[in-house]
Amino acid sequence: MRIAIALLLITLPLAAAKKPTAAQLQAQVKRLTEERDSLKQKLASTEDIQQELAAAQKARDLAKAEAEAARREADQIKGTLQENERGGDAILKDVKAARQEAENAKAEAAKLKAENEDLRAKASAVPAEGDLVVLGQEIQPARPLNLNRVVPRLKASSLFAARPKGVVVVNVLVNEKGEVVASRLIQGLPGEGQDEKDAGEACVEAAKKLVFDPAVSKDGKTRFKVWQGVGFYLD
Repeated sequence: MRIAIALLLITLPLAAAKKPTAAQLQAQVKRLTEERDSLKQKLASTEDIQQELAAAQKARDLAKAEAEAARREADQIKGTLQENERGGDAILKDVKAARQEAENAKAEAAKLKAENEDLRAKASAVPAEGDLVVLGQEIQPARPLNLNRVVPRLKASSLFAARPKGVVVVNVLVNEKGEVVASRLIQGLPGEGQDEKDAGEACVEAAKKLVFDPAVSKDGKTRFKVWQGVGFYLD
């Protein structure tokens, strides 16, 4: 009995060491296949993640490059705007100055036009009694009445010096009454000496003592005020 039990104990491990059955092998193959497929899926997922990561990094680098290009373009535009602003200020200043010059020229032109119209009106108007006129064909000049009796008072600078000689012309303003109201030297004696200067002044003073028949219109009805020359011959 003891021997039989011993043999039974020996045969048990031998029975356990027997080859697996077909069902067991199939189950093991199925399990390994499932593990392989699971690993493949994980590997594929990892590859997708790596590709997405690489694409994200590429997109990030591209975005950085575009941002840098945009910044440089913005700086360039800003610089251009500043230059244009400075240039625009200069242009506006020139335009303002040109407008001011145009306004000044316009005002000056208007002033000259008004003056010309005034002169044209005066020239075309018929002068009235006592008006100051310019001698012309329509005006009979004033005629001196006492020219031969008016003698300039001359003096020499020394007892032995000769009196200056020549013609002195004085312009006189004769009013409508024939009175001299102003006189001025037009032509003096040649020379720069004191005698020549004194002779001119003496003739200007003498001209104030002249009496005229006043200037009149061509028909003799209207008397005018005129400037006209008077000559003194010094001998």
